[in-house]
Amino acid sequence: MAHGHKSDEKIVYVGDSRVQAKSSRMIPQDFSAYPGKSEVFIPNFLLKEWMVGVVVLMGILVLVMSEAAPLGYPADPTNTEIIPMPDWYFLFMYQLLKYPYTSGSWVVLGTVGVPGILFGALLLAPFLDTGKERKFYKRPIASTLMFLSLAAVTYLTVYSWQHYQHELAAKNLIPEHIKREQEMHASGGEGGGSPVKKPAASQAAAIVAPDDPAASIYQKSTCLQCHGGDLKGMPSAKIPALRGVGDGHDKAAILDIIKNGKGNMQAQYDANIAKGLTADDIDKLADWLSKQKK
Repeated sequence: MAHGHKSDEKIVYVGDSRVQAKSSRMIPQDFSAYPGKSEVFIPNFLLKEWMVGVVVLMGILVLVMSEAAPLGYPADPTNTEIIPMPDWYFLFMYQLLKYPYTSGSWVVLGTVGVPGILFGALLLAPFLDTGKERKFYKRPIASTLMFLSLAAVTYLTVYSWQHYQHELAAKNLIPEHIKREQEMHASGGEGGGSPVKKPAASQAAAIVAPDDPAASIYQKSTCLQCHGGDLKGMPSAKIPALRGVGDGHDKAAILDIIKNGKGNMQAQYDANIAKGLTADDIDKLADWLSKQKK
Protein backbone atom coordinates (compact mmCIF):
# COMPACT_ATOMS: atom_id res chain seq x y z
CA MET A 1 0.00 0.00 0.00
CA ALA A 2 1.14 3.58 -0.58
CA HIS A 3 0.52 6.69 1.52
CA GLY A 4 0.36 10.05 -0.19
CA HIS A 5 2.20 10.98 -3.38
CA LYS A 6 5.79 10.54 -2.38
CA SER A 7 7.82 9.28 -5.29
CA ASP A 8 10.37 7.49 -3.14
CA GLU A 9 7.85 5.65 -1.03
CA LYS A 10 7.89 1.88 -1.38
CA ILE A 11 4.70 0.35 -2.85
CA VAL A 12 3.55 -3.00 -1.50
CA TYR A 13 0.84 -4.90 -3.45
CA VAL A 14 -1.56 -6.92 -1.31
CA GLY A 15 -3.32 -9.71 -3.22
CA ASP A 16 -1.98 -8.98 -6.68
CA SER A 17 -4.89 -9.54 -9.15
CA ARG A 18 -3.01 -8.78 -12.32
CA VAL A 19 -3.11 -11.53 -15.01
CA GLN A 20 0.29 -13.03 -15.57
CA ALA A 21 1.39 -13.06 -19.17
CA LYS A 22 2.26 -16.56 -20.40
CA SER A 23 5.81 -16.97 -21.42
CA SER A 24 5.11 -19.83 -23.91
CA ARG A 25 2.24 -21.34 -25.89
CA MET A 26 0.48 -24.60 -24.94
CA ILE A 27 2.19 -27.47 -26.68
CA PRO A 28 -0.13 -30.37 -27.62
CA GLN A 29 0.69 -33.70 -26.09
CA ASP A 30 2.91 -35.88 -28.26
CA PHE A 31 1.20 -39.16 -29.25
CA SER A 32 3.84 -40.33 -31.72
CA ALA A 33 4.69 -43.23 -29.40
CA TYR A 34 1.06 -44.47 -29.64
CA PRO A 35 0.14 -45.47 -33.24
CA GLY A 36 -3.36 -44.45 -34.22
CA LYS A 37 -3.85 -42.09 -31.27
CA SER A 38 -3.94 -38.38 -32.01
CA GLU A 39 -5.75 -36.79 -29.08
CA VAL A 40 -6.62 -37.36 -25.47
CA PHE A 41 -9.69 -39.51 -24.81
CA ILE A 42 -11.14 -37.17 -22.14
CA PRO A 43 -12.44 -34.66 -22.96
CA ASN A 44 -11.57 -34.29 -26.69
CA PHE A 45 -12.53 -37.66 -28.17
CA LEU A 46 -15.40 -38.31 -25.76
CA LEU A 47 -16.94 -34.92 -26.51
CA LYS A 48 -16.94 -35.67 -30.24
CA GLU A 49 -18.61 -39.03 -29.63
CA TRP A 50 -21.28 -37.40 -27.51
CA MET A 51 -22.02 -34.81 -30.17
CA VAL A 52 -22.39 -37.49 -32.86
CA GLY A 53 -24.66 -39.48 -30.53
CA VAL A 54 -26.86 -36.41 -29.93
CA VAL A 55 -27.24 -35.81 -33.69
CA VAL A 56 -28.20 -39.46 -34.31
CA LEU A 57 -30.67 -39.44 -31.40
CA MET A 58 -32.32 -36.27 -32.69
CA GLY A 59 -32.67 -37.88 -36.13
CA ILE A 60 -34.38 -40.92 -34.59
CA LEU A 61 -36.73 -38.69 -32.57
CA VAL A 62 -37.70 -36.77 -35.73
CA LEU A 63 -38.51 -40.04 -37.53
CA VAL A 64 -40.57 -41.29 -34.58
CA MET A 65 -42.61 -38.08 -34.46
CA SER A 66 -43.08 -37.74 -38.23
CA GLU A 67 -44.21 -41.32 -38.98
CA ALA A 68 -46.87 -43.12 -36.94
CA ALA A 69 -46.18 -46.67 -35.85
CA PRO A 70 -47.89 -49.24 -38.13
CA LEU A 71 -50.50 -50.91 -35.94
CA GLY A 72 -52.60 -53.86 -37.04
CA TYR A 73 -55.71 -55.37 -35.50
CA PRO A 74 -55.69 -56.90 -32.01
CA ALA A 75 -54.03 -60.33 -31.94
CA ASP A 76 -56.34 -63.10 -33.11
CA PRO A 77 -55.04 -66.66 -32.58
CA THR A 78 -57.78 -68.04 -34.85
CA ASN A 79 -56.55 -66.06 -37.86
CA THR A 80 -54.58 -68.62 -39.85
CA GLU A 81 -53.94 -66.35 -42.84
CA ILE A 82 -51.68 -63.81 -41.20
CA ILE A 83 -48.01 -64.09 -42.14
CA PRO A 84 -45.90 -63.27 -39.05
CA MET A 85 -42.91 -61.05 -39.76
CA PRO A 86 -40.20 -59.83 -37.33
CA ASP A 87 -38.67 -56.36 -37.38
CA TRP A 88 -36.29 -55.59 -40.25
CA TYR A 89 -33.14 -56.11 -38.18
CA PHE A 90 -34.15 -59.74 -37.49
CA LEU A 91 -35.19 -60.59 -41.05
CA PHE A 92 -31.88 -62.30 -41.78
CA MET A 93 -32.34 -64.66 -38.81
CA TYR A 94 -35.98 -65.22 -39.82
CA GLN A 95 -34.86 -66.27 -43.30
CA LEU A 96 -32.03 -68.39 -41.92
CA LEU A 97 -34.51 -70.46 -39.89
CA LYS A 98 -36.41 -71.39 -43.08
CA TYR A 99 -33.56 -73.54 -44.41
CA PRO A 100 -33.57 -77.33 -43.80
CA TYR A 101 -30.39 -77.48 -41.68
CA THR A 102 -31.44 -74.64 -39.36
CA SER A 103 -35.07 -75.66 -38.72
CA GLY A 104 -37.06 -78.72 -37.75
CA SER A 105 -34.79 -81.20 -35.98
CA TRP A 106 -31.86 -78.82 -36.58
CA VAL A 107 -33.56 -75.81 -34.98
CA VAL A 108 -31.04 -75.73 -32.10
CA LEU A 109 -28.25 -75.23 -34.64
CA GLY A 110 -30.17 -72.36 -36.24
CA THR A 111 -31.21 -70.62 -33.03
CA VAL A 112 -28.18 -71.25 -30.80
CA GLY A 113 -25.31 -72.67 -32.84
CA VAL A 114 -25.01 -70.22 -35.75
CA PRO A 115 -25.71 -67.03 -33.70
CA GLY A 116 -23.35 -68.32 -30.98
CA ILE A 117 -20.52 -68.77 -33.48
CA LEU A 118 -21.09 -65.33 -35.03
CA PHE A 119 -21.34 -63.38 -31.79
CA GLY A 120 -18.57 -65.43 -30.20
CA ALA A 121 -16.26 -64.58 -33.11
CA LEU A 122 -17.20 -60.92 -32.72
CA LEU A 123 -16.29 -60.99 -29.02
CA LEU A 124 -12.98 -62.76 -29.69
CA ALA A 125 -12.02 -60.51 -32.61
CA PRO A 126 -9.98 -58.01 -30.50
CA PHE A 127 -7.98 -60.89 -29.02
CA LEU A 128 -7.46 -62.80 -32.28
CA ASP A 129 -6.67 -59.81 -34.50
CA THR A 130 -3.98 -57.96 -32.53
CA GLY A 131 -2.26 -56.26 -35.46
CA LYS A 132 -1.59 -52.53 -35.26
CA GLU A 133 -2.43 -51.87 -38.90
CA ARG A 134 -5.62 -49.86 -39.31
CA LYS A 135 -6.11 -49.98 -43.10
CA PHE A 136 -8.65 -52.67 -43.98
CA TYR A 137 -6.80 -53.90 -47.08
CA LYS A 138 -3.76 -54.67 -44.93
CA ARG A 139 -5.87 -56.86 -42.63
CA PRO A 140 -7.08 -59.49 -45.12
CA ILE A 141 -8.49 -62.06 -42.70
CA ALA A 142 -10.53 -59.66 -40.55
CA SER A 143 -11.69 -57.66 -43.58
CA THR A 144 -12.72 -60.80 -45.50
CA LEU A 145 -14.78 -62.09 -42.58
CA MET A 146 -16.40 -58.69 -42.15
CA PHE A 147 -17.38 -58.36 -45.83
CA LEU A 148 -18.66 -61.96 -45.97
CA SER A 149 -20.81 -61.40 -42.87
CA LEU A 150 -22.16 -58.11 -44.24
CA ALA A 151 -22.96 -59.70 -47.61
CA ALA A 152 -24.71 -62.68 -45.95
CA VAL A 153 -26.85 -60.49 -43.70
CA THR A 154 -27.77 -58.20 -46.61
CA TYR A 155 -28.70 -61.11 -48.87
CA LEU A 156 -30.81 -62.88 -46.23
CA THR A 157 -32.61 -59.64 -45.32
CA VAL A 158 -33.45 -58.70 -48.92
CA TYR A 159 -34.45 -62.26 -49.87
CA SER A 160 -36.66 -62.59 -46.79
CA TRP A 161 -38.53 -59.40 -47.65
CA GLN A 162 -38.98 -60.43 -51.29
CA HIS A 163 -40.26 -63.84 -50.22
CA TYR A 164 -42.77 -62.12 -47.92
CA GLN A 165 -44.02 -59.96 -50.79
CA HIS A 166 -44.44 -63.05 -53.01
CA GLU A 167 -46.41 -64.79 -50.25
CA LEU A 168 -48.74 -61.79 -49.94
CA ALA A 169 -49.29 -61.76 -53.72
CA ALA A 170 -49.83 -65.53 -53.92
CA LYS A 171 -52.42 -65.52 -51.09
CA ASN A 172 -53.92 -62.20 -52.20
CA LEU A 173 -53.43 -60.73 -48.74
CA ILE A 174 -53.02 -57.15 -47.56
CA PRO A 175 -50.90 -56.62 -44.42
CA GLU A 176 -53.09 -55.88 -41.41
CA HIS A 177 -51.63 -52.44 -40.66
CA ILE A 178 -52.25 -51.33 -44.26
CA LYS A 179 -55.77 -52.77 -44.33
CA ARG A 180 -56.59 -51.11 -41.01
CA GLU A 181 -55.33 -47.75 -42.24
CA GLN A 182 -57.35 -48.06 -45.44
CA GLU A 183 -60.50 -48.89 -43.49
CA MET A 184 -60.00 -45.94 -41.15
CA HIS A 185 -59.52 -43.55 -44.08
CA ALA A 186 -62.56 -45.02 -45.83
CA SER A 187 -64.65 -44.43 -42.71
CA GLY A 188 -63.42 -40.85 -42.40
CA GLY A 189 -61.06 -41.55 -39.48
CA GLU A 190 -57.53 -40.22 -39.28
CA GLY A 191 -54.31 -41.52 -37.80
CA GLY A 192 -54.41 -44.01 -34.96
CA GLY A 193 -58.09 -44.04 -34.18
CA SER A 194 -60.08 -47.09 -33.23
CA PRO A 195 -60.51 -49.79 -35.85
CA VAL A 196 -63.67 -49.82 -37.90
CA LYS A 197 -66.39 -51.81 -36.20
CA LYS A 198 -67.70 -54.47 -38.51
CA PRO A 199 -71.35 -55.41 -38.26
CA ALA A 200 -71.76 -58.83 -36.74
CA ALA A 201 -73.79 -60.68 -39.37
CA SER A 202 -74.09 -63.71 -37.14
CA GLN A 203 -76.04 -61.72 -34.55
CA ALA A 204 -78.82 -61.04 -37.05
CA ALA A 205 -79.76 -64.73 -37.24
CA ALA A 206 -80.63 -67.06 -34.39
CA ILE A 207 -80.34 -70.84 -34.31
CA VAL A 208 -83.53 -72.35 -35.66
CA ALA A 209 -84.99 -75.34 -33.80
CA PRO A 210 -82.20 -75.63 -31.19
CA ASP A 211 -84.15 -78.46 -29.47
CA ASP A 212 -84.36 -80.58 -32.61
CA PRO A 213 -82.67 -84.01 -32.20
CA ALA A 214 -80.51 -83.11 -35.19
CA ALA A 215 -78.90 -80.38 -33.06
CA SER A 216 -77.32 -83.07 -30.89
CA ILE A 217 -76.14 -84.83 -34.06
CA TYR A 218 -74.41 -81.60 -35.07
CA GLN A 219 -72.55 -81.58 -31.74
CA LYS A 220 -71.13 -85.02 -32.61
CA SER A 221 -70.21 -84.17 -36.20
CA THR A 222 -66.98 -82.85 -37.66
CA CYS A 223 -68.79 -79.56 -38.47
CA LEU A 224 -68.37 -78.57 -34.83
CA GLN A 225 -64.58 -78.25 -35.10
CA CYS A 226 -64.66 -75.39 -37.60
CA HIS A 227 -68.13 -73.84 -37.43
CA GLY A 228 -68.34 -73.92 -33.63
CA GLY A 229 -71.05 -75.01 -31.26
CA ASP A 230 -72.86 -71.70 -31.77
CA LEU A 231 -72.76 -72.04 -35.61
CA LYS A 232 -70.97 -68.69 -35.88
CA GLY A 233 -67.95 -70.04 -37.74
CA MET A 234 -64.61 -68.18 -37.75
CA PRO A 235 -64.80 -65.08 -40.00
CA SER A 236 -61.12 -64.26 -39.43
CA ALA A 237 -60.18 -67.63 -40.97
CA LYS A 238 -62.86 -67.29 -43.69
CA ILE A 239 -64.94 -70.13 -42.23
CA PRO A 240 -68.57 -69.07 -42.78
CA ALA A 241 -71.26 -69.15 -40.15
CA LEU A 242 -73.99 -71.77 -40.48
CA ARG A 243 -76.62 -69.45 -39.07
CA GLY A 244 -78.74 -68.52 -42.07
CA VAL A 245 -77.08 -71.14 -44.29
CA GLY A 246 -80.52 -72.35 -45.36
CA ASP A 247 -81.14 -69.07 -47.19
CA GLY A 248 -78.64 -70.05 -49.86
CA HIS A 249 -78.56 -73.85 -49.68
CA ASP A 250 -81.31 -76.40 -49.53
CA LYS A 251 -81.01 -79.89 -48.05
CA ALA A 252 -79.67 -81.44 -51.26
CA ALA A 253 -77.01 -78.74 -51.65
CA ILE A 254 -75.86 -79.18 -48.05
CA LEU A 255 -75.64 -82.94 -48.49
CA ASP A 256 -73.57 -82.40 -51.62
CA ILE A 257 -71.16 -80.15 -49.71
CA ILE A 258 -70.84 -82.76 -46.93
CA LYS A 259 -70.10 -85.49 -49.47
CA ASN A 260 -67.92 -83.59 -51.96
CA GLY A 261 -66.65 -80.52 -50.10
CA LYS A 262 -66.58 -76.94 -51.31
CA GLY A 263 -63.73 -74.46 -51.68
CA ASN A 264 -61.21 -75.02 -48.89
CA MET A 265 -63.57 -77.40 -47.13
CA GLN A 266 -62.87 -81.06 -47.84
CA ALA A 267 -65.51 -83.78 -48.01
CA GLN A 268 -66.74 -84.65 -44.50
CA TYR A 269 -69.08 -87.60 -45.18
CA ASP A 270 -66.56 -90.40 -44.51
CA ALA A 271 -65.09 -88.52 -41.53
CA ASN A 272 -68.53 -88.30 -39.94
CA ILE A 273 -69.18 -91.98 -40.57
CA ALA A 274 -65.86 -92.73 -38.88
CA LYS A 275 -67.01 -90.67 -35.87
CA GLY A 276 -70.02 -92.95 -35.42
CA LEU A 277 -72.74 -91.13 -37.37
CA THR A 278 -74.98 -93.07 -39.72
CA ALA A 279 -76.21 -92.11 -43.17
CA ASP A 280 -79.61 -91.36 -41.60
CA ASP A 281 -77.95 -89.07 -39.02
CA ILE A 282 -76.18 -87.13 -41.75
CA ASP A 283 -79.48 -86.84 -43.68
CA LYS A 284 -81.19 -85.41 -40.56
CA LEU A 285 -78.23 -83.07 -40.01
CA ALA A 286 -78.47 -81.71 -43.57
CA ASP A 287 -82.24 -81.24 -43.15
CA TRP A 288 -81.71 -79.33 -39.87
CA LEU A 289 -79.04 -77.10 -41.39
CA SER A 290 -81.32 -76.27 -44.32
CA LYS A 291 -83.81 -74.89 -41.75
CA GLN A 292 -81.25 -72.38 -40.48
CA LYS A 293 -82.72 -69.28 -42.13
CA LYS A 294 -82.74 -65.64 -41.19
